[in-house]
Amino acid sequence: MRVATANSYDNTISQLTKRQAELSELQGQISTGKRVQKASDDPVAAVLSEAAQNRLTRVKADQRALETSKTSITQGESALGQAGSILQDVRDLLLSAGNGSYGPNEYKDIALQIEGMRDQLLAVANQKDSSGRTLFGGLGGAGAPFVDSFGPSGNGVTFQGLRGQEATGNNSLPQSFDGNAVFMRVPQGNGSFVLSLSAGNTGSVRTDTGQVVDPSALTGQNYSIGFADNAGTMEYSVTNTTTGLPVAGQTGIPYAKGASIAFDGLAFEVNGSPQTGDNIALGASTPPTDIFKVLKNAVDALRSATTNNPPQLIQTIGRSMAELDSGHDRILQARSLAGAWLNRADNTEAMLAGRAIAHQAEQSNLEDLDMVQGISDFQNQQTGLQAALQSYAQVQRLSLFQYIS
Repeated sequence: MRVATANSYDNTISQLTKRQAELSELQGQISTGKRVQKASDDPVAAVLSEAAQNRLTRVKADQRALETSKTSITQGESALGQAGSILQDVRDLLLSAGNGSYGPNEYKDIALQIEGMRDQLLAVANQKDSSGRTLFGGLGGAGAPFVDSFGPSGNGVTFQGLRGQEATGNNSLPQSFDGNAVFMRVPQGNGSFVLSLSAGNTGSVRTDTGQVVDPSALTGQNYSIGFADNAGTMEYSVTNTTTGLPVAGQTGIPYAKGASIAFDGLAFEVNGSPQTGDNIALGASTPPTDIFKVLKNAVDALRSATTNNPPQLIQTIGRSMAELDSGHDRILQARSLAGAWLNRADNTEAMLAGRAIAHQAEQSNLEDLDMVQGISDFQNQQTGLQAALQSYAQVQRLSLFQYIS
């Protein structure tokens, strides 16, 4: 079979074109550092690389969300620190109000300072993070979760957010605190019962906040402790106002200043000099109060005092300080929770960074070019093309006309 010279030329040009294309492809791979630049280069590697890229994108989204949450938690923890400092300052003022030399004018000055601190605390509770979200709005709701209602018909501070705390995820954290749990769930009195003086008392009787001595004996009912003079001896009697019956063993007991009155699993200390008809009310500490109302009650008691160390004021200050301590404890618990979240955020951040590196390495192994191998192949292809070009130049001279002369 005869092979025409034109056919040889065509085959040679086709091979040269193919070698040039391969060389150009290698140049592109070396310049980009990518072995797979389109799906047709390596379909399997392209699919696996796309899957790795999707996983990497999700990890980066988790990292951004985690950083946002971490920023909000950090700002919330700082706000809780401010709230704790405010409550400590209020406590110091209440302690100073117990100074025996203070009178109505000093009480009013202290009330004015505490009222200003209450406004500061309200501003802290309504703080927002750098993204404009409320730090203590719970699950969401109003732009200002705490609203203060003034006036005789006002209910004080109310929580307008959504109660509850967003659950933590595997790679996410809440972005706000449950402000209702932090500021609005303060136990009244000592947490089990509340002691208060009757407004009609004429003596100087007062009590401490009391304590539970036998939880199993508590009834959760209300009581009244009344005082009466019996032939020159001041006596007290305890009545269960829920049942209307006197408490066994607590009728006509001689009163002694500083003595402890104990019954039905609870006890409290009584001081001062009662008068006939004076009364102490004891009730269960439910429902809980809020820290803003605690401050408001202290302010009202200070402003209404008209004499030095009135019993009602001393009683209210003692109760307010106990409730302030309970409220401060709730703030400290929230700060502790914030610290745990921040520790978890750091651990999650490190884990996500490790995942991102792993996905990037996987994608690199699938897509990237081995530069040493790539440069070697390029040089080989370049040498082969030069040899082919030189061979083609020699073949072009194999013509019958060159020998006819």
